[in-house]
Amino acid sequence: MSAASMLSRPVYGTLSPQAGKHHLLVADAEGAAAILDLAKNAPADFFAKAHIIYIPGASGPEYIDALKALNPERFYEGPSFAAALPRLRQTFDAAHMGTRLYIAGSEGLIGQVMQVAAEAGVDHASIQTEQRGSLARRVQCVHCKGITENVTTQPVKCSHCGLLLLVRDHYSRRYAAFQGVCINAEDPTDIPPTEEIFR
Repeated sequence: MSAASMLSRPVYGTLSPQAGKHHLLVADAEGAAAILDLAKNAPADFFAKAHIIYIPGASGPEYIDALKALNPERFYEGPSFAAALPRLRQTFDAAHMGTRLYIAGSEGLIGQVMQVAAEAGVDHASIQTEQRGSLARRVQCVHCKGITENVTTQPVKCSHCGLLLLVRDHYSRRYAAFQGVCINAEDPTDIPPTEEIFR
């Protein structure tokens, strides 16, 4: 099945400023550029009511000064999603009606933030998302249930059980991951060549 016909495959848009009492913007790496593009069309007081959570990743400090120059009410720079997770959960716990959520960057980040938002009761249809940067996937092995991060190849070896997985376009919102199924279950000696597909 092609990605276009796979109904579970996430579809991303372009961030645009929405009316709201508060704005939560979460991004990693090149996702910062999506926030900066949104800022070009935002009302003057938009960032005075905004909280930016940013995980630079491979981008390093490239976007940090520009994001801080937007003068958000709060700004957090974290080394990883795991490090930012407590702050994100706390922000959702304290959020009130009228809070808008914007997520930009890698598919892995978008999926994980949407997962936390769903746990907090936010309807996924009300969240704005924009994919920027790497297309590396977060993959769940359907056999051991382990998650392998930043997958760029097809097939990929499960980082938990070691099975060789075919990375499917089927996406699980519940696990915030694409599904990986053993590619050579009938003949473990049949090892197809590895290709870099998701860059």
